[in-house]
Amino acid sequence: MKILLSISLLFLLVLSSCYYDSQEYLYPQLNTQCDTTNITYSTSIQPIMQNYCLSCHSNASAGALGGNIKLENYSDVMIYANNGILYKVVSHDPAYPAMPLGANKLDDCTLSTINIWVNAGAPNN
Repeated sequence: MKILLSISLLFLLVLSSCYYDSQEYLYPQLNTQCDTTNITYSTSIQPIMQNYCLSCHSNASAGALGGNIKLENYSDVMIYANNGILYKVVSHDPAYPAMPLGANKLDDCTLSTINIWVNAGAPNN
């Protein structure tokens, strides 16, 4: 009986040791690369504005929710990019109100995208 039990345990041990999962399969790495090449207003900055700013700073809602600050088109955004306020508010500079209001600071890639565009002169491209 002990021999049969020992063989059964050994068999179970061998079977369980054959179980193998790939770490890449179990814990896939997210694409964490930040592509800051070819930053343009239309393909990079405008989508950021739409996702994070226009709920309060669109032409329709700026009066009631956004302190009359409009960020709906290039000429509006350029004003705040050129005077330095745009990057300071989204990077949560302590001297400025943190934007988006009541939300976490934007991720590093988004902040880097805005900063590169502003430092390039905020071109309308």
